[in-house]
Amino acid sequence: MLTLDEAVELTRTGDLWVFRGRSVPDRAIQTMTNSPVNHVGMAIVVEDMPPMMWHAELGKSLLDLWSGTHHRGVQLHDLREAVTVWADRYGQRAWLRQLEPTATAGMEDAALRTVARLDGTPFPSTARLAARWARGRVPQLRRRLRDRTLESAYCAEVVAVTYEAMGLLPAGRRPNWYDPGRFWSGDELDLLEGYKLGDEITVGVELTR
Repeated sequence: MLTLDEAVELTRTGDLWVFRGRSVPDRAIQTMTNSPVNHVGMAIVVEDMPPMMWHAELGKSLLDLWSGTHHRGVQLHDLREAVTVWADRYGQRAWLRQLEPTATAGMEDAALRTVARLDGTPFPSTARLAARWARGRVPQLRRRLRDRTLESAYCAEVVAVTYEAMGLLPAGRRPNWYDPGRFWSGDELDLLEGYKLGDEITVGVELTR
């Protein structure tokens, strides 16, 4: 187990943070996707900026560091603040999965271009989330994706599209094929270019409530 301070210090661009909660919506996502987790975000750590979390969520309590505003949907947050909110306010357990080897400068540039393109994209309603997830898996429900711009996005789609832009996932697969569980070690997600994700490291977050 790592403390939050230790985990933030270790985190590099491309590392994943996965979360599991006990609320009704959390359980619904876990059941629908047959997954032990219900949320995933990707770390972005560049130059002298504080470590950041790139993800999608319904809340808007934290400042989006890309736009400088508070909004729902796809957001870039201070990593420490985001993990603390998910643990303290939402009652989520947190794990860190590290990308091995570390991301290249070109991958970091690709991740930032994806942030510029997707930041502010709305989070879909529960019904649309379920329908999109189903379309990603049932062949007769799939539709041709005309471009890579998402009208709305949930957390796993954001990570998948970013990983694809970084060259870590193959192009062509619909983003809605991915759910949080795809990024849990039990799913054995195959990455490209010799990259892999390490096992989950439990992160202990000191709660204030």
